[in-house]
Amino acid sequence: MLDFLKGPVFAIQEFFLLGAKAVKNIFRRPFYWSDLFVQMDIIGVGSLPIVLLTGFFSGAVMALQMARALSNYGAKEQTGVVVAITLVREMGPALTSLMVAGRNASGMASELGSMKVTEQIDAMRALGTDPVQKLVVPRMLATAITLPLLTIIADFVGIFGGYLVAAGILGLTGTQYWTSAWRAIEYSDILQGLLKPFVFAFAISLVGCYYGLNASGGTQGVGRATTQAVVMASVLIFILTFFITKLFVGEVY
Repeated sequence: MLDFLKGPVFAIQEFFLLGAKAVKNIFRRPFYWSDLFVQMDIIGVGSLPIVLLTGFFSGAVMALQMARALSNYGAKEQTGVVVAITLVREMGPALTSLMVAGRNASGMASELGSMKVTEQIDAMRALGTDPVQKLVVPRMLATAITLPLLTIIADFVGIFGGYLVAAGILGLTGTQYWTSAWRAIEYSDILQGLLKPFVFAFAISLVGCYYGLNASGGTQGVGRATTQAVVMASVLIFILTFFITKLFVGEVY
């Protein structure tokens, strides 16, 4: 009667086993440094343009919306506070991770899926190379290193975008905006804003690699794996956002 649960339970089990093996292999030889740097370039530098655009316009739109709401209470000069806190705590990590997931989880799934259906991974095993050590670990580490850095860039660009809107459209001075913005950010906000992308990085990379390594059915299977990787990585980002946020704000209650 519960046969329909076997597939999802088995998939969850295999996913966590892959994650555990990848984390364990971080400390095992050989270390594929060249693959790590290549993946850092693909994931980090390659994602920079879309992260810059997303961060800038997120901050600009947020400044427009928040200024309209705050003006009803005569607090339009607090626009910088709302933009800074919202970007650093939530929107910066979440939007940056979603952009990276859409670009790179799909890329990992399609690349590894193509290798799987063309039996390149089987050939790698036959030659004595561990596919997890060679393919998964560099992608996981590269994502964990670059995603927090991309988030920092997105936060700053977003706050700057909010400043341009505040100064050019809302009539606020630069001193009003930047002073209120920087004073509003606390160390706990920075910690929360950096912990989230670090955790998201493992979810994004492992999901992309898992679906790629388990692709089957030729080119159609690779397409399905790519779609599933993007959807699952995006869903996991929102789920993890809730739990990490609850961890930081739980003491308020």
